Amino acid sequence: MTSNGYSDNITALVRYALETTRATTICPFHDGVIIRVGDDAAESHAFERAKRIARSDGSFWASEVLTDEIGRQLAAAMDGRCPHCDHSSVR
Repeated sequence: MTSNGYSDNITALVRYALETTRATTICPFHDGVIIRVGDDAAESHAFERAKRIARSDGSFWASEVLTDEIGRQLAAAMDGRCPHCDHSSVR
């Protein structure tokens, strides 16, 4: 694949891969909240997608770097639900 503006930034690249494979999603009401869907296949697909995107110089990110960044972003994401939506919902 070619450089798409996010390929030289590991954080942006992994965010793109996780979102486009539906491993994560953004809360439709709270755009600062990233939600982990919990689909192992989508997370594996995100890794495969990210490792195939070339940087602007033609090189690729090391697998270890991608694995670490994917793990960091998945750990930071909310599991399955937006806590703001849960807190504000009428019970």
